[in-house]
Amino acid sequence: MSNIGKLNLDHLVGMEVGTSVLLKKLGHGAMSAVFVAFQKTLKRRIAVKVLPKSLITEKTAAFFQQEAESAAILSHPNIIQVYEVGETDAFLFFTMQLVNGYELSHSIGQFRKNVVPSKRLMPLQTVIHLIRKILDALAYAHENDIVHRDIKPGNVMIEAHTKRPLITDFGVAKVARTKGNSDRMLLGTPKYMAPEQILSEEVDGRADLYSTATMMLEMLLGQLPYPSYKTAIDLLKMKLSLKEKIFRKRPSQVHPMADRRLDDIVFKALAFDRDHRYTSCSQFSRELDRYLQKRLSSSSNEKGYHAT
Repeated sequence: MSNIGKLNLDHLVGMEVGTSVLLKKLGHGAMSAVFVAFQKTLKRRIAVKVLPKSLITEKTAAFFQQEAESAAILSHPNIIQVYEVGETDAFLFFTMQLVNGYELSHSIGQFRKNVVPSKRLMPLQTVIHLIRKILDALAYAHENDIVHRDIKPGNVMIEAHTKRPLITDFGVAKVARTKGNSDRMLLGTPKYMAPEQILSEEVDGRADLYSTATMMLEMLLGQLPYPSYKTAIDLLKMKLSLKEKIFRKRPSQVHPMADRRLDDIVFKALAFDRDHRYTSCSQFSRELDRYLQKRLSSSSNEKGYHAT
């Protein structure tokens, strides 16, 4: 497959795609580009994701369109809304809610670059707040039989004004009730991919739970504590051989506000065997909420004690 970064997509600006006109390119990934567009019918700005057919097979194209159509039924405050799905002779496209904000990956990077060492990690409450919102959105998607399969910081937008997290890119999502060859496709991002995805096994919501916990680990540590590796294939092989030992550090070893109880919560979600993880994203979210409430209560009691 070609790399979209080598393609000149400037000629798409001004093109009509569905009910919209492409205005400017926002960015691109390995297989797609995102544009700001003006939707003529509702007179609003939206985002349009374009997937050139030259980069995907006919079977993959059909799969992406099927899953995007399924994801379009989702309506949740922490999921970017998909408006329209279609195709031209040259590409597939999805039209989506346009977010005035930035990727979570950008936020993690900004913290990491802070000149003050003590401020290079996200505050614990911020991490738990964002992760719980993401888990609640995923629980809703799972209730509608949709598994995202590519949860990572680059697929979570943070709204600039409200700081609300929004999950994007359901383009590789799997409808849980769907069976067949599409289930056997290796989709996702190696750094965040659950073991069962690597093994091309049946995937359910616990794969998203694993990926979210991996993302949470990165937020707490500033970067993922993997052993050094040269290629994505090397990382996937190490994940299968080292299992939970693939992560060389725990939150309590790096984050000043983390403790061993938080380690246990995060690493239960990161269990190699999905039967050893939480049974659902909702259960993981409730466990984080109980942990945070207990921490806040303990902190309040300590302050009260010292004040007397």
